[in-house]
Amino acid sequence: QVQLVESGGGSVQAGGSLRLSCAASGSIFSIKYMGWYRQAPGKERELVARIGDSGNTNYAEFAKGRFTISRDNAKNTVYLQMSGLKPEDTAVYVCNALVVLNYVTNYWGQGTQVTVSS
Repeated sequence: QVQLVESGGGSVQAGGSLRLSCAASGSIFSIKYMGWYRQAPGKERELVARIGDSGNTNYAEFAKGRFTISRDNAKNTVYLQMSGLKPEDTAVYVCNALVVLNYVTNYWGQGTQVTVSS
């Protein structure tokens, strides 16, 4: 089992920045990827960015150049630094941990609201 606790959401004006944090606990040795997804009202959940246990990263096209994902292994925490925020970035951002053992399991945080006003 993996538990995820997020923090750092809030409201900003367009062009502003926010940093999201996600702290993992439990069977963290089994985490292959940690990342962030988002879901806006009426839309499907979509990947924002993820980082692998070897430090490799993947970003959605909309996130490239504006968002940076990083991890602090000593704190078992993943960060998402978001800059140049746009109103269309408004969504609930949810932390994800992908565990790969004999099978794949996704764990999710409770989500944190990000609201960008124009």
